[in-house]
Amino acid sequence: MSATTFTPDTLQRLASAGLDPERLPRHVAIIMDGNGRWAQLRGLPRIEGHSRGVKSVRATIEECCRLGIEQLTLYCLSTENWKRPQDELDFLMALLHQYLLAERDEIMEENIRFTTIGRREGLPAQVLAEIDENVRLSTKNTGMTLCLAINYSGRTEMVDAVRMLAEKVNAGKLIPEDIDETTISDALYTEGMPDPDLLIRTAGEMRVSNFLLWQISYSEIWVTPKCWPDFDPATLQEALREFAQRERRFGGLNP
Repeated sequence: MSATTFTPDTLQRLASAGLDPERLPRHVAIIMDGNGRWAQLRGLPRIEGHSRGVKSVRATIEECCRLGIEQLTLYCLSTENWKRPQDELDFLMALLHQYLLAERDEIMEENIRFTTIGRREGLPAQVLAEIDENVRLSTKNTGMTLCLAINYSGRTEMVDAVRMLAEKVNAGKLIPEDIDETTISDALYTEGMPDPDLLIRTAGEMRVSNFLLWQISYSEIWVTPKCWPDFDPATLQEALREFAQRERRFGGLNP
């Protein structure tokens, strides 16, 4: 990114954080892990960790906007999470519904373009309605793209993409010889989005947990031992400074 794309306020924020605008990632993706663990370590119900995690979501979105990040993708709910106890799932859906309503004004004030990835099947109708409304209202916004991965699975995404391409081949709209990386990328949920430059994971776990498996092929990975409720702007800035020190060769060699 060129420094000329940043406002004076953004440049000042970057400078105070020790960040070079030329070395920022365009797209940051985060696996928000450790809500339940954070609560259990404090003798609290798991749902308290999810409630506290919403504050970290809000703070992280605001900081990414202030720093001029082009896109932020947050892993909110995986398809595997449906295996959790029903009362926890009910709470998560209620929390998501509340969040979508509560943050609508902030999304518009910050000029954020809101979108989601994942399967819609299984999500409550009221959640889908608020998702659609946030997407509709923010579609012409020109600031940071906020993408929530809800009921998402990297493998499921690939299955859906393969099915779409197979249907096109079966209908005579596509021949197998024309299928390349671009064709596959365009069939994914993330069509039109840049691949993540930086993947952050909290709670110290060293795995990608079925998240954006195609898209993170060359992402830089940064892991913090902090559980998600303890993730704050200072931690985000630390990750961005570390990213700026990485040499990204994409399989080649630097001169």
